Parts: sequence; structure tokens; C-alpha cells
Amino acid sequence: MNPQTSKPATRPKPRSEIAAGVRRRLTQVVITILLQASILYVASDRLDWVAAWAYIAAGLGLVTINALVVLPRNPEMIAERARTNGDTKTWDRTLTRLALIPTLGTLIVAGLDARYGWSPRLPVGLHIVGLVLYVLGQGLFSWAMASNKFFATTVRIQVDRGHTVAAGGPYRLVRHPGYVGYVTAGLATPLALGSLWAFTAAGLTMCLLVVRTALEDKTLLEELDGYQDYAARVRHRLLPGIW
Repeated sequence: MNPQTSKPATRPKPRSEIAAGVRRRLTQVVITILLQASILYVASDRLDWVAAWAYIAAGLGLVTINALVVLPRNPEMIAERARTNGDTKTWDRTLTRLALIPTLGTLIVAGLDARYGWSPRLPVGLHIVGLVLYVLGQGLFSWAMASNKFFATTVRIQVDRGHTVAAGGPYRLVRHPGYVGYVTAGLATPLALGSLWAFTAAGLTMCLLVVRTALEDKTLLEELDGYQDYAARVRHRLLPGIW
């Protein structure tokens, strides 16, 4: 999720290595979707939950679009997203693990809410609004990924890949558009699933992501060649005119 730059890479990775990384990443994504579906249906104890089916279908649709649009454009970036890198910042590993708890908690609470009826029943229109916001958020995330060939899952300076600053697409508006999309999708999830209680867990996840954004931006300013000039042109991290 980071526009980054550094010295040019000395040589490209072998195609076989890239292909293996792409397969790993696709496997990770499929497992994630299956895990999400399992959590929702086990927690709710029902298979007739239309909102959950719509949510999973939207996720599958977005993954399919990414496979058709983003993957052919930059398979090396997709392969990079499958890696566990030793030079990932320690604080990023900690934040990622912490964020996993409320991220899964959002789905668990939403499923239990559907089972026990903790929240008032929301109008279908609000479910649709939530689903649309979820798709828009994930769409922005995908746009950022397509616009930045160094769009990584962890915070590290990718010297081995010869970084350049991503300044096109949504990076012309804010410095971390991937986080904007992720936060939007995350906060839309409880509404799409019809659970007001799930906003508690989702909000905690988003707070951790804001902290991660601040620390990542600080890292890039201190360690990444050219990022200070980019930051001088694009002044805001997440919200234009605010922060």
C-alpha cells in the first residue's frame, strides 16, 4: 500500500519464480474468502443469510476483476504480495497481527448478530448502500494496486525491486489511496451485513490502520529517495484537505 522509490533493480526475477509467487498469492486470496464465508455461516448458523451471500459474491467478483485486469499488468507485484519478507518493519508485523483480531471479529460479531438479533433489522436499502460502499472501497484499493507496481502487503523499502514513486492514478489525490479503500470497505462491511454491533470491531481495525498509515508515511519520508518531493506535491495521507 505504499508508493515507494529506490535504486533500480539489477535484474528481473525469473518467470518461474514470479509464476510460483502468483500461484501462492491466488491460493492465499481463495483461502481468505473461504475463511470469511466459513466464519459468517458458522457464527450465524444459517445458510439462508442473503446479505452474507451478497457480501461474499461481491468479494469474489472483485477478485476476478483483479485477476483479469491487475494480474496481467504486473504479475511480479502480485507475486511480491505473497512473500514474507525479513526486512519488514517490526512495528508493521505487530500492527498486522493486532489488526487481524478485530478484522475477524467484525465477521464473527456480524454472524452472531444475525443469529441472535442483537441489532434492529435494517432496511434492505441500507444493506445495499453498505454493499455499494464496500465495492467502491475495494475498487479504490484495486485501482491503487494497479497504479503502483510496488504495492506490498508489508511495509519495507523494496531495494531489491528497484522502487520508483507511484504518483499516478489515485496517488495524485492522496499518498495512501489503498488504505482509503480498505478503510471504506472495512467500515461498510457491518452495514452490508446488517450489524450495528460489528461497527465496534470494524472501528478498532480502522484505528489501527490509521496508525499504520502514519508510521508507514514516516518511514517513507525518512528512508525513501524521492518521497519527500512527492509528499510536498501531494500533501494529504488519507483525506484531501484534512490529513
